[in-house]
Formats: sequence, structure tokens, C-alpha cells
Amino acid sequence: MGCVQTVPNDRVAVITKFGKFDRLAHPGLLCLPVPCVCVRAGDVSVRIQETSMTCETKTKDNVFVSIQVAVQYEVIKSKIYEAFYRLHNPTVQINSYVFDVVRSTVPGMLLDDVFESKDEVARQVKDQLQKIMSEFGFQINQALVTDISPNRKVRDAMNEINANRRLRVAATEKAEAEKVVIVKQAEAEAESKVLQGQGELAVLSIASCCPPTSFKRTLAL
Repeated sequence: MGCVQTVPNDRVAVITKFGKFDRLAHPGLLCLPVPCVCVRAGDVSVRIQETSMTCETKTKDNVFVSIQVAVQYEVIKSKIYEAFYRLHNPTVQINSYVFDVVRSTVPGMLLDDVFESKDEVARQVKDQLQKIMSEFGFQINQALVTDISPNRKVRDAMNEINANRRLRVAATEKAEAEKVVIVKQAEAEAESKVLQGQGELAVLSIASCCPPTSFKRTLAL
């Protein structure tokens, strides 16, 4: 008597016959005619999966850093056999290779360069993983450096440097603002003196043209 099973939409079943690989069963109804002979050995997920790990290493300027890397991968549909039989735990294997790539790349870089070149580090991780994991039936879709964290002393020093930089910027902006105020005040005073001088010239001009009595009357106005 046969056995009827189902294969979910996100999986492919691996069927063996007398313990030997027989075929792949794709999503839908699965019929195993002789259960003791034909066995469903397991399933392979065709979903995109993600794993993340934290790698600790040292930069060229002797700073210990923790680098968090996230990797997205999926089974190559034409290599489901390899993905099922050649690797017991792909996540462990991927993590191992990520550690190797990070620890061979970052020690040749200064700390500042690591921050500036994290996309390059991620690209190297992806390229190296793709070369290796494709043999085992997996495709690397994306690799991202999601966090770079120096040891605490270095972080504190960097925070202090950034704080001092912000204080310098604030002081510079304050000085510029005060300079603008002083310049405006000087311009206003200069304009006031010019107007005052013009008024005095006008008075002197009237005084030179009018008799003293008329001049006093003009001032009274």
C-alpha cells in the first residue's frame, strides 16, 4: 500500500530508494508507492535565508574591532542534490568562511579605512563566499557589514574626539555670529555719523547764508 504526502510550496523533497538517491519531489502531492523501499529522506528549503555573525579581529593600527556581517543566501535550484548531500549545516560553513575573509582582510587596514571601506569588505565576503558555496549548491545574494564596533577605550576616545569637534564647530559658528553683529553695529554707527555730518554741513550752510537773527529763527524751527 502506498503512502501519500504533500510537499510545501517553499520546499523540495529528496526521495531515496533502497537508501540511494532516487529523485526530487517538487511542491504538491507526493506518492510513495512502497513506503519501506521509497523514503522521503528530507526536504530542502528554497527560501532566501539569512545568517549573521560577529567577527573579532585587529586592524593594522592594532585596534581590536568587532565586525557584524549579515549574509543572505538561497539554494540553487539546479543543485538541490549538492545542497542536501554535500553540506550538513550550510549556516555553519558560511559563518566559517566569513570569519576567514574578515580576518584576512581587516588586519591590513587602518581603523578609519575599515569604516570608510565597509562596502568593499562586504563585497570581498560575497565574492569569496560565492566561489566556495556554489560548489555546494548555494547562491550568495547579498553580504552586508551591518556594524563595526571598536573596543570600549577606542570608542570612548572617538566619542571624545567627535564631541570636541562639535564644540569647535559650535564655537566657530558663535564667533561668526558675533562678528556679524559687530560688523552690523559698526556699519550702523558709521551711517549715523555720516548722517550727522551731513546735518552739520547743512546747518553751517544755512548759517553762512542767513543773518544771525534769521539763523536763530531757523534753528528754533
